Amino acid sequence: MTTPSGSSTPSASSSASSSASSSSSASRSAAAPPWDVARPPRADGRVFLVTGGNAGIGYFVVEQLAASGAEVVLGSRDPARLQAAMASVRGRVPGARVRAVRMDLADPLSLPAAVAELRTERLDAVVLNAGIALDHPPRRESADGNELMFATNHLGHFALTAHLMPLLAAAPAARVVTMGSIAARSERLDAADPQSAHDYRPKRAYGRSKLAQMSFALELDRRLRAAGSPVSSLIAHPGGALDSLTPSRPLVHTRSAGARLLGLPAGAVLQGKDAGAWPAVRAVLDPAARGGEIWGPRVLGLRGRPRSEPVWPLLTEHTDAAWLWELSAALTGVTPV
Repeated sequence: MTTPSGSSTPSASSSASSSASSSSSASRSAAAPPWDVARPPRADGRVFLVTGGNAGIGYFVVEQLAASGAEVVLGSRDPARLQAAMASVRGRVPGARVRAVRMDLADPLSLPAAVAELRTERLDAVVLNAGIALDHPPRRESADGNELMFATNHLGHFALTAHLMPLLAAAPAARVVTMGSIAARSERLDAADPQSAHDYRPKRAYGRSKLAQMSFALELDRRLRAAGSPVSSLIAHPGGALDSLTPSRPLVHTRSAGARLLGLPAGAVLQGKDAGAWPAVRAVLDPAARGGEIWGPRVLGLRGRPRSEPVWPLLTEHTDAAWLWELSAALTGVTPV
């Protein structure tokens, strides 16, 4: 339930550690039948939301989830690209049930109306995928004064999750799947300058925004478990996913013959965005997946079929996650739990 940011919810730091959860997950995964990325479990009758589902990895998450028989809602701020993405999915997935909702994650005040537009009594999963990456200064801010990547990639998803929680809680066992990034591995959260107001470096700010998303995902799962909620929170990351290795979808993405040839050497260690979608799709659909887990590519975390992997050490800092949660609640005016 959405509650005022002043509400205090104790962090479930005393819960079983994420690393223990990851170890048990690894043993379950080893005992389970091999996951077939081409034939995931059916999800007829379920409803999923994918933010940023109109392009990139988000588009392929939508395409693959639609093939499972679920109803998939694409969330994006660009109506034209949403229509193109839906047309592409329908052209490739016979009988695909897809629809669109316009949402701007950089504008938290617009999110309640976007959630109302979902027109559903429950939501079985949300994939928090949308994001922006700025390559050059100057530092940019959202309309309410937050650094734009932090505002879009983290704060917008924090607020959206809060507004979605009643719909998620209405499902039997809903999942919040946050799309992380290997760009977060080399960064650290900075409580003294969380939005890079004093030392702005675009690539570092992007990595920190993704680290904030991932820290939020694990703290969300701890708090959901402490509250006895049926909703769970997981992380997925795509490894190294390149446009040059991504198959064409003419209405959404076109890969030239030249780009394909240039991308061939990288294909030994990296992959396309279609494969980059596999961990998120498995985190949504695999009955054995559990809250607090991270799903990524099997080969060095960069490419290959999806698997559960150990929680990254930098994500075990519960103190960082707790202050980030309180800051996010103060800046958005809501809290998911």
